Amino acid sequence: MNITFVEILFWAILIPNIIVLIVSLLNLIAAPVLRNIFTATEDTPFVSVLIPARNEEANIYNSVWSALQQSYTNFEVIVLDDNSTDKTAEILDDFAVYNSNFKVIKGKPLPEDWLGKNFACEQLSKAAKGELLLFIDADVSLAKHALSYAVNMFREEELDMLSSFPTQHFTGFGQRFVVPMMNWILLAFLPLIMVRKSSNPKFAAANGQFIMISKDIYKKIGGHEAVKKEVLEDMAFAKKLKSTGYKISTTLGGDAVSCGMYDGFNSAVKGFSKNFFPGFGISAPIFIMTLILFLTLFFLPILLLPYKGFDIIAGIILLQRIFISISSRQNILQNLLLHPFQMLILFYVGIVSVKNNLTGKIEWKSRKI
Repeated sequence: MNITFVEILFWAILIPNIIVLIVSLLNLIAAPVLRNIFTATEDTPFVSVLIPARNEEANIYNSVWSALQQSYTNFEVIVLDDNSTDKTAEILDDFAVYNSNFKVIKGKPLPEDWLGKNFACEQLSKAAKGELLLFIDADVSLAKHALSYAVNMFREEELDMLSSFPTQHFTGFGQRFVVPMMNWILLAFLPLIMVRKSSNPKFAAANGQFIMISKDIYKKIGGHEAVKKEVLEDMAFAKKLKSTGYKISTTLGGDAVSCGMYDGFNSAVKGFSKNFFPGFGISAPIFIMTLILFLTLFFLPILLLPYKGFDIIAGIILLQRIFISISSRQNILQNLLLHPFQMLILFYVGIVSVKNNLTGKIEWKSRKI
């Protein structure tokens, strides 16, 4: 019996897609999620909410306002103005007048051997009084009970670090071609429940947009100074903690933590490409081969629909996207319709990421990385 090339290709594509379907279903069912639910506890540790901000006039008001409106009562909010050249400092001054648990610190000049955000977070940590440190980005918003729920989860699960991937909000159509693929990469290949349950460093994941960590543990691992040159300082923290036996958990933001990362297609490509290639931790040739593999597994079946069996694979891919869209609170129909274009743009962003990282052209917030 002769086996054709198309039949071999069918099985080579089907099996990985079934695995991804299982992982995406597992994340839908079991991935930990932050909730906007008040959880009263007898012991309420003092929490320092720390926000590095550089040229964030479009985002900083919503971020700080949401942080100050928490139902949790034992906390402070500190923002570091990282030498902004826009109206960020002016907006922050207004908050300082009316909120006793809020303060702004002026960032020091960036040393040559540091990356900007890492240096800003290090300065924030030194100003913090909290037993727990919560680092959030300036484009992140917290629902009213987010801090209460996060602290409760941190204490009940006896964690050393808690991280979360915020629910992404879109302000324009162009972002929908790029941003959903960030969630897809996470939820298609990593069972988030294993970040907490497994001691294997391979199941390490964190997101610098929301990281809660014990101040004592933060100091023990060297703080941000230990990762001062890391573009992906969040993943470096996660791996460092995992490998030394500390307990971490990474969640989805649910209705508690949200973010509007970019203001359009171009900024989304620029932002995603900054971290995409470095995030895989592999050589450029292998990374490009991985991009080609993604196209083969998740785009090619759509082109091969006329061939027997590929409609089954296409159906599996659609189920994957449905599960991941529900988990990440994204529009299901849009992700289904845009899937082929998103996969092509993912390949494009990957190539841009390799090119810019290898040529030293990565820039963010008017700084070269």
